[in-house]
Amino acid sequence: MVDASKYDLQIKKRINNNTQDGPVCRVKNDRMRMSECDLYNNRPEVKVINGTVIINCVIRADSGNYRLTLFHSDGTETSRDLQVIVEAPVGSVEVSISCSSNQRSVSCSSDGDHIIYSWTLNGEILEQGPMNGNTTIQLNEGTDGDISCSVKNHISHAQKTIRAKPCPVSVVFVLVWCLQMMVLFGLLGGFHIYMRHTSGKKQEDQKVRMRRFRERHEHTAEDS
Repeated sequence: MVDASKYDLQIKKRINNNTQDGPVCRVKNDRMRMSECDLYNNRPEVKVINGTVIINCVIRADSGNYRLTLFHSDGTETSRDLQVIVEAPVGSVEVSISCSSNQRSVSCSSDGDHIIYSWTLNGEILEQGPMNGNTTIQLNEGTDGDISCSVKNHISHAQKTIRAKPCPVSVVFVLVWCLQMMVLFGLLGGFHIYMRHTSGKKQEDQKVRMRRFRERHEHTAEDS
């Protein structure tokens, strides 16, 4: 490996899909030549140590494509292109559960760049993939166990686990059920009263018919 600290170097940022040259920084004998370093102008946190450019506080603007050119003493030069990707680390992970009719929605949210998420239930993977701020999965309302949302990128990772319990019975459902039972009992009570009234009337009619029958029978006997 070449000791870059002994050479004349140039770092150039490429812009507009590498069609144009952007800011430049010239480094010679392990020192940045500030008169030729508009790339890191007013960036005291940028240093060169043993031919290595070190940025102690990286910012998003540092992302991009660069061309490193090494100027040799014989007048020749060697160039290499490289890509720098700056990612924000994963932030805190938040998980929430909401219940609806026959389903349960579980949502996971987090901050960071190029995030990959993974859902697990009792240690078994349910779903995974790229995440853009938040992700939601649907579970049966009777699902029970520990559900975890893991979030990671190239910089860091985080995870949160909550207990998924069966959804509580809906108050609206209970009220509707009670109303239905009240209507049912009311109908049964009304039917019972109607049947008693009808049965009593039939018995009374039967008594009247029997009395009239006896009276006719008695009159017939007297006439004889």
